Amino acid sequence: MAVALTIQEYLDDNHIPFEVMKHRKTANASGTAEASHISGDNLAKGVVLKWDQGYMLAVVPASRQIDLERIRSMVGDNVELATEDEASMLFPDCDAGAVPPLGVPYRVSCVVDERLEGRDDIYFEGGDHKSLVHVAGDEFGRLMYGVPHGRICG
Repeated sequence: MAVALTIQEYLDDNHIPFEVMKHRKTANASGTAEASHISGDNLAKGVVLKWDQGYMLAVVPASRQIDLERIRSMVGDNVELATEDEASMLFPDCDAGAVPPLGVPYRVSCVVDERLEGRDDIYFEGGDHKSLVHVAGDEFGRLMYGVPHGRICG
């Protein structure tokens, strides 16, 4: 599949230079970081949550796990992990489980962990389990402009 069309169009529309890196098929974000020989701290993963007002995308480094209590303190008590079927419904042009960290092009609310700020390079799933999108850290920051930031993982 390579990069999902929605992601590619969003990056192009925002004039974000990017490169696509191929890797062997992996089952999770930490495996992707290992297969790609990059730090899990620089690999942004999206975790889909259900909450009162619909769905939300939590964007955290692959080296970390989200902390639902911290997210609840930011947005309210009724937050839980969404199912893989729910995530697939929100990201229809992505393979199941290959959730990108970009909520805006999919019209999904988003919150991003502050540990992703200030990095030179950011990588993220391109919509399948065999490609990563690589952008400069400041360009990723532009993509996350206006998105609530906080410490949302342990």
